[in-house]
Amino acid sequence: MTSQELKSSVILASIYSLRMFGMFILLPIFAIYAINLPNTPTEMQIGLALGIYGLTQAFFQIPFGIASDIFGRKPLIYFGLGLFIIGSLIAGSTDQIEFIILGRAIQGSGAISAVLTAFLSDLTSPAQRTKSMAIIGAAIGLTFLLSLILAPALNHKIGVPGIFSLIALLSLAAIFIVKFFLPNLTQVPKLKLINKDAFKKILFRFDLQQLNFGIFTLHACQIAMFMIIPFYLIDQGAMHLSEHWKVYCFVLIISFVIVFPMIIITEKLSKTKVTFFASIAVLICAQCLFILISQDLKGILIALLVFFVGFNFLEATLPSLVSKIAPDNERGLALGVYNTSQSLGIFVGGFVGGLLNKFYGYDATFFFCIILLATWLLLSFKMNIPKNKS
Repeated sequence: MTSQELKSSVILASIYSLRMFGMFILLPIFAIYAINLPNTPTEMQIGLALGIYGLTQAFFQIPFGIASDIFGRKPLIYFGLGLFIIGSLIAGSTDQIEFIILGRAIQGSGAISAVLTAFLSDLTSPAQRTKSMAIIGAAIGLTFLLSLILAPALNHKIGVPGIFSLIALLSLAAIFIVKFFLPNLTQVPKLKLINKDAFKKILFRFDLQQLNFGIFTLHACQIAMFMIIPFYLIDQGAMHLSEHWKVYCFVLIISFVIVFPMIIITEKLSKTKVTFFASIAVLICAQCLFILISQDLKGILIALLVFFVGFNFLEATLPSLVSKIAPDNERGLALGVYNTSQSLGIFVGGFVGGLLNKFYGYDATFFFCIILLATWLLLSFKMNIPKNKS
């Protein structure tokens, strides 16, 4: 990886992580904050305030991806971050749940995930792209950890409205970072017109749909699991809620230590397909471990570690494969569809996981994940893995 590729990967990973920080930081504190608002919001309103971010993300990923192919990556990043700032300021300046929902919806409508991924693909060679995606995956993992650690302290110091203002300030800083520290692309092919046939071709290409179903499944399983894992830890008497971040920190660090060599060796030996299938099988194994051995902290740690080894490898590999398969001048569109699938997976995983846990217990959620993952594995058997080009 060249110094420019590494620099671009780190900068874009930081912008990507900022968006995730805006979602993660609220998870441990928002419900407690919202329940004390005037007129006592209903559980549905509180859930909508959290979830609508993902729904508007899903709705606008494809339009942003298409627009970035036409107008370029940077202008769409500026526009998306601008919407994120406006939404943050609206949500942070009111104590009415309806306006907080509106602010969260506007935050999510600045759907630049596909644009950032396409930009990263533009700035890296195919041979180095999976490593770059792994940097983003690592950054998101660290953001998740920092959010769990910082949320209580920030809530105590500045409150949820202050956190929204902080997110807006960080987004403004991100605009300047993109402006002055990332190169202006001059040789990236652009769509001159939105061709209906090209759109259908990208939308219904089976090789891309295999990957889109994969990211849908990956994040549906992640969110479904994390709807119940905190309660799982508490119910099993393993740890107090305030100490759960220690579990996630340990598991994520060890998984990254395992996954980065996996990525390097896999790319060097051109064994992506084998490792890809093995990682899906590892995720299925993790679900079985949760059912069979998670009666104490040791079992939970083993199951979580197995899950995150598979998860982190696939999280890095999937967008890399999409960027390699998609035509250069339609990469933003293809990644827009991909990121839409990811956002829908987050919504479906949370909704279905919550329902299954409520009516059928913890194990039902893990069986749901097994079914999704087994379907993905079967669909992937005939998947073609493109070779790296220099």
